[in-house]
Amino acid sequence: MPKPVRTAAILVAAGRGLRAGAGSPKQYREIGGQTVIYRAMAVFCRHPDVFAVQPVVNPDDAAIFNDAVAGLRHRPPADGGATRQASVHAGLEALASQAPDIVLIHDAARPFVTPAVISRAIDAAGRTGAAIPAIPVTDTIKLTGDTGHVEATPDRARLRIAQTPQAFRFEVILDAHRRAARDGRSDFTDDAALAEWAGLTVATFEGDPANMKLTTPEDFVREEARLASQLGDIRTGTGYDVHAFGDGDHLMLCGVRVPHTHGFLAHSDGDVGLHALVDAILGALADGDIGSHFPPSDPQWKGAASDRFLKYAVDRVTERGGRIANLEVTMICERPKIGPLRDTMRARIAEITGVNIARIAVKATTSERLGFTGREEGIAATASATIRLPWGKEGWSD
Repeated sequence: MPKPVRTAAILVAAGRGLRAGAGSPKQYREIGGQTVIYRAMAVFCRHPDVFAVQPVVNPDDAAIFNDAVAGLRHRPPADGGATRQASVHAGLEALASQAPDIVLIHDAARPFVTPAVISRAIDAAGRTGAAIPAIPVTDTIKLTGDTGHVEATPDRARLRIAQTPQAFRFEVILDAHRRAARDGRSDFTDDAALAEWAGLTVATFEGDPANMKLTTPEDFVREEARLASQLGDIRTGTGYDVHAFGDGDHLMLCGVRVPHTHGFLAHSDGDVGLHALVDAILGALADGDIGSHFPPSDPQWKGAASDRFLKYAVDRVTERGGRIANLEVTMICERPKIGPLRDTMRARIAEITGVNIARIAVKATTSERLGFTGREEGIAATASATIRLPWGKEGWSD
């Protein structure tokens, strides 16, 4: 079979995850500062060989789903069914109009899938038509009867643990699901089992031990600890910015348009709060300052919205495999009064950065009528950012 040119992915997220304990369904809980489903979906959404991502969700979860995956590109969610098999079938039917060559079917409760596993899945499906990621069994396995007594010890050399994404030629797996629905078969626990029932030969390719499914509360505790241990390089940066007042009727402060008697004299929109935050994040990365990345001499930044600069700084952290632990900004001004706008500003920063609002602080102080801020000639802002990065060789001397 020639290498496919169109690959789509289905994210199965309609389950309730009861074994994970009380609370929201496990795919919408946070782990490592992001929702499980965001982590699971993002890798497919950003993979260069995946042209469409089709989520399948419980219809009651529409609002929580949209919040959990905000910023990711995906097709409109399909409504899930009473079983995983029914949900996958719904996703396949929703993709039929897109006519993909290959479809990858992935559990939203597996948030640690990597681009390499996805690439291997696409390659394996292109060669074989049906393939699943698998890892060897390392423990001895026992078969037991109803009494709990051991009846047999299988040869573990032949045993494999199946993972997702499971990869298939689209028309073949869609036909198999339609046949199973017609025959009243709804008891398959994964798509490989359904494919075997339909007469397909299912190949295996190298999986990843880290690509585990989150099932129990203990899984969340263990993986949270693992993620934290990988981000042990904790760094703090500070930022400062100031802009004078000029003509205008509003100010941009922490991403919020604030009516005022003046505007800022600035090359961009002059948002001192966001500019200070950008410098704080770049400082924590030891990655220059806002002027080195967005020089005021460059006309493309004239009048630019400062949320672009902040998103850029956050992306620099993400590209290094890190995450932001805390952001704090202090506005120094007599007017406008920041207190009534504090939570609006926090929410806007959270929206721009993807950082939980509980990790964002906005404060304000005056300079007791002293200096240029006291004379209301402008506004200053200071900021700090704490980030966590993976341990690496950078910054260490031999």
